[in-house]
Amino acid sequence: MADETCPLRAAQIALIPVPMNESPRIYTAALIVIGDEILSGRTHDKNIAQVAEWLGNQAIRLTEVRVVADVTAAIAGAVNTLRVSNDYLFTTGGIGPTHDDITVDAVAEALGVAVIVHPHARAILESYYETRGGLTEARLRMARVPEGAELIPNRYTGAPGIRFDNIFLMAGVPQITAGMLDALSGKLEGGLPLLSETVGCWVQESEVAELLRLTEAAHASCHIGSYPFWRDGKTGANFVVRSVDAVDLAACTQNLMRGLEKLDRPPFPGGLPS
Repeated sequence: MADETCPLRAAQIALIPVPMNESPRIYTAALIVIGDEILSGRTHDKNIAQVAEWLGNQAIRLTEVRVVADVTAAIAGAVNTLRVSNDYLFTTGGIGPTHDDITVDAVAEALGVAVIVHPHARAILESYYETRGGLTEARLRMARVPEGAELIPNRYTGAPGIRFDNIFLMAGVPQITAGMLDALSGKLEGGLPLLSETVGCWVQESEVAELLRLTEAAHASCHIGSYPFWRDGKTGANFVVRSVDAVDLAACTQNLMRGLEKLDRPPFPGGLPS
């Protein structure tokens, strides 16, 4: 479903900032993508990648993504599961003006609070629609929030996003989502940034499976992901080493490259084009 939008002056909506401090622990987030059109294949979701990248820049790790239909019970169930198992929970979709935009209702049900019309959001929409036919009941739906929620501004629209504690309700339209994420930049507490190094090699995964396992096991803070590809009749793979510890990351990457060299499989620091 597409969210109806209108222009916004940034000063019209205030978000209480949360100081961002580097912490030794890892902060996590989950994302719920809401909409029958995603599950049907009619719409190709573009928000997962941009939310994941934005979270990484905030030193927050995206640990899970769920795609949920426009069903109140399904949305509420996913919200209650993921909000308690992560530091943050984001949703995209379902905050527009149509009857199937039910994210606000589902989240309010999950939290056990009422749905209200936020006065600040109403004022913004009234101003925008004053010369566009007025604020109809459908348009007023975009001012509804779970009671006790704050508003999330963005530079593109007047219909705001919504924050309730650690839950963030974002638009389904990717450009609008990007604007809402920009408004939140630097305002969430994050942990140590996840660092990565990539090593490419012309090799089949099965030939180096044991090397990857042993190398990862020797470096407690590191995880090695293997991403195979096929090009010009040859099989290759890029190995991405990730860690929050820069020293351990460098040591693990060097050990992996030495191991590939011993197998007579030259490594390519930085990876190979796939």
